[in-house]
Amino acid sequence: MKPVRRCAGATAGFTLIELMIVMALIVVLASIGLAVHANSQTRAREAVLKEDLFRMRDAIDQYYADKNMYPASLDALVSDKYLRAIPIDPFTQSADTWQTTMSEIDPGNPSAQPGVYDVKSGSERTGLDGTQYSSW
Repeated sequence: MKPVRRCAGATAGFTLIELMIVMALIVVLASIGLAVHANSQTRAREAVLKEDLFRMRDAIDQYYADKNMYPASLDALVSDKYLRAIPIDPFTQSADTWQTTMSEIDPGNPSAQPGVYDVKSGSERTGLDGTQYSSW
């Protein structure tokens, strides 16, 4: 079998089609990487939000168990050393946007003032599971 000859003016290299295919593959892989990165950041913020809500609700329950009344505000949890600081909402980037739910007046103790019964995020955004963060 005879070796294949090349024309004298032809050089070895890539064709335009081959370069276009490689560039298209790089773009597809980069876009997949960006989507995965964005979702991982959102998942991390959701995990922080869940942990913050759990800790604040636990502190409210401990406050109620100790004093038989709910705290007047979230700041009362900090001043009475149930929390070191009010955590920053990971979606609003502020500690002032937490939405508090006040307790109802206790019929067994009508002189007690209503206090913070529950806390929720102040964010209007929707989570990856389709529910709003303000409903968690």
